[in-house]
Amino acid sequence: MVFCRGCAKEIHQSAMACPQCGAPQGVAPAAAVATAAPEATGNWYFAVLKKYAVFAGRARRKEYWMFFLINCLIAFGIGVAEGLAGTNGLFSNVYSLALLIPGIAVGVRRMHDTDRSGWWLLLPIVNIVFLCQDSTPGANRFGPNPKGIA
Repeated sequence: MVFCRGCAKEIHQSAMACPQCGAPQGVAPAAAVATAAPEATGNWYFAVLKKYAVFAGRARRKEYWMFFLINCLIAFGIGVAEGLAGTNGLFSNVYSLALLIPGIAVGVRRMHDTDRSGWWLLLPIVNIVFLCQDSTPGANRFGPNPKGIA
C-alpha cells in the first residue's frame, strides 16, 4: 500500500488515480525500474561499448560526455603516436570506424534522455544545446530515467 499524492489516503500501489480524491498517481510500470549507473570513468566508456548498437533507451549526460572525452583522449594519443611513427593514419581511421556505431547510438540515447527523437542528431548546430541539457524528470516515452530519480 502507498499514500495518495493529493490527499494522503492509503491506496493500492498499482492505482493510477486515487479513488477518494481522483488525483493521478503517475505509477511507473514495473519495467521502468532504474538501474544503478557505473561510477568509475573507465566503466562509463565500457558501458557504452557494451551497448554497441543499442539505439533504444536513454543515456545520461555523464555517460555521453565521458564517452566523448575518453574518445578524444584516445584519438589524441593515437594521433601523436602516428605522427611520431610517420604512418599514414591507418590506426586512427580504424579506430574512428570502430566507434562510429557506438558513438551514434549513445548520441541517439542522449537525445532520448531529453525526450527528443534521435533524428535531431542530423542537425549539428542544435546538438550542443540538446546534448548538454539535463534529462527529463521521471520516465518518458523512451524509458525510465537513467539517474534513478523519479
